[in-house]
Amino acid sequence: MLAAAALALALQSTPVDPASADAAAVMVPVNGVFAALSARDGQALLPLMDAEARINVVAEGPNGARRHASPTVADFTGSLTPGPERFEEIMPAPSVMIDGDIASVWGRYVFRVDGELSHCGVNHFGLIRRDGVWKIANLTWTQRMTGCEGIVP
Repeated sequence: MLAAAALALALQSTPVDPASADAAAVMVPVNGVFAALSARDGQALLPLMDAEARINVVAEGPNGARRHASPTVADFTGSLTPGPERFEEIMPAPSVMIDGDIASVWGRYVFRVDGELSHCGVNHFGLIRRDGVWKIANLTWTQRMTGCEGIVP
């Protein structure tokens, strides 16, 4: 029983100071995803992703029904093509956690098209550090049209 409690305490992580150099390093590929979305440049995502990266999305429809999808990295990057609309994703208060060569970034976001709200949800980035470089190993997000108020002032 004592060993289980000690293990549970050892496995608990606390968020890293978002102003720290460690958090800034983890946020480089995360912010790179937002820049690639804004530029509508799927190819810009590729260097940010681990070779074995996974993507998952759970989209909630207006009737509350949820649709789960797991596009490949190639499908996701291929879907991000130039167009006339301006994309903008904002994740105002990400929580960053680091343990050695793994990290997690979690936070609410809003997604706008031409300045108008498209949807919101929660992003989760699972990252690994290889040879000193943080890469996205898992990108998961929820997507909904409700509950978006107050995420970004």
